[in-house]
Amino acid sequence: MDIGIISMRYAKALMEYARSTGTEELFYDEMGRLAQAFRVCPDLRTALDNPIVTQCEKVQLICVAAVGNGSPRRELMQFVTLLLHNRREGFLQYIALAFLDLYRKDRHIGVGRLTTAVPVTPEVSERIRQSAAALLHARMELQTEVNPAIGGGFVFDINDFRLDASIATQLKHVKQQFIEKNRRIV
Repeated sequence: MDIGIISMRYAKALMEYARSTGTEELFYDEMGRLAQAFRVCPDLRTALDNPIVTQCEKVQLICVAAVGNGSPRRELMQFVTLLLHNRREGFLQYIALAFLDLYRKDRHIGVGRLTTAVPVTPEVSERIRQSAAALLHARMELQTEVNPAIGGGFVFDINDFRLDASIATQLKHVKQQFIEKNRRIV
């Protein structure tokens, strides 16, 4: 079966279960932390795919990744146990991402990422978030990232759109123009 089909089925089932128990926001937070854990620590996926690691250890790994040092909720434990029982732990990262997408679509939440060369003040970040929320007519989640490689300016990703006003990109365009101009001369 396709990874997308399996992960979407589990994510939809988890969303329905969360609705029925009234724990959608808690699952959203936990799945967000879990997706972040997979992004930050790729060894987590390797550990979950390892057949030598016992199911009990896998449950502990997943719960620590989703909850941190706190005690996991009963609903999360049931979901993790179901995944492990069906041997779908390899799909957990995709399930978490699919759940986040479903929740955001259901609650009309837009996601934006602002990448700058220097750190942005919280006031500027909040102003950008509010402006984007007003344009999209939705609630916004804004993630800020500092990447000195862009040289200056900013890169703003919102849902599936990108506004790239970085110095690095502008220099790249100028370089391409010179290359094209030189090809015409020769």
